Amino acid sequence: MSSKMRIAFALCTIAVLAACAGPKEEVIVTDPAVSVEPTYTGKL
Repeated sequence: MSSKMRIAFALCTIAVLAACAGPKEEVIVTDPAVSVEPTYTGKL
């Protein structure tokens, strides 16, 4: 194979791999805030 064909094949391979990879999505996980339930102390 000529060097031009190898370069063209390499560029096409890189282009296909880049297209298939797609953008990476960032996953952000937020924990819900813990709220304290009011407890009955017997006082009014």
